[in-house]
Amino acid sequence: MKDKKASQIAKKKKHLENLKKSRRDEPILDRNEPSKLEKPTILIVCEGKNTEPSYFRQFKLSTATIRPIGEGYNTVSLVNRAIQLSEEKEYEQVWCVFDKDDFSDTDFNNAIQIAEANNFGVAYSNQAFEYWIILHFNDHQGGGMDRNDYDVKINELLKDFGTSYDGKASKIITEEIFDILDGVDAQTNKTRRDLAIERAKRNYAHFDHTNCAEEESSTTVFKLVEELIKYI
Repeated sequence: MKDKKASQIAKKKKHLENLKKSRRDEPILDRNEPSKLEKPTILIVCEGKNTEPSYFRQFKLSTATIRPIGEGYNTVSLVNRAIQLSEEKEYEQVWCVFDKDDFSDTDFNNAIQIAEANNFGVAYSNQAFEYWIILHFNDHQGGGMDRNDYDVKINELLKDFGTSYDGKASKIITEEIFDILDGVDAQTNKTRRDLAIERAKRNYAHFDHTNCAEEESSTTVFKLVEELIKYI
């Protein structure tokens, strides 16, 4: 009787040892804490303090974050500011937005070259950013248009929509104006944004880009807009 009991105890002990051994041999599965992926941030450093930042802030992106900054710098100084900001924090993309205006050809062309050398995107307008807005409504063929006429032209185009653009004081692209820019053109059944991209591309293709300062009227804002809408 004692031998039988001792045998049962021994079997039970061996069974427990086998269980412990099998547990030690099981693979250890790491369980990482769930983490929220951060959206990539696109830094947009703008020459204008109002018009350009107010326009780009209207883009509602689902898979990226936009950080538009209106610095008040121009051409080369703007690009240098973008370099400084990009060194302070890491961004997925950095874009410089500036105009030809009355700045020298050398400064304008150098700004483009320095930005590209730093792998920044460049969204320039020759002469000014408002030319990009005009292309949403008007099939301008790329010839010269003085920027002093831009505001009058924009308000002529917005008149039928019952709104206006204050290009002298606030210089804000309001939500109402942005919705019109993003709306559908009745004649083509395309969005006005798509029409602006098509027209800007066509005008840009007319030039060889060896001297961007003399390529009036043209804009590369379409490049930045095409990039942004990838994240909508």
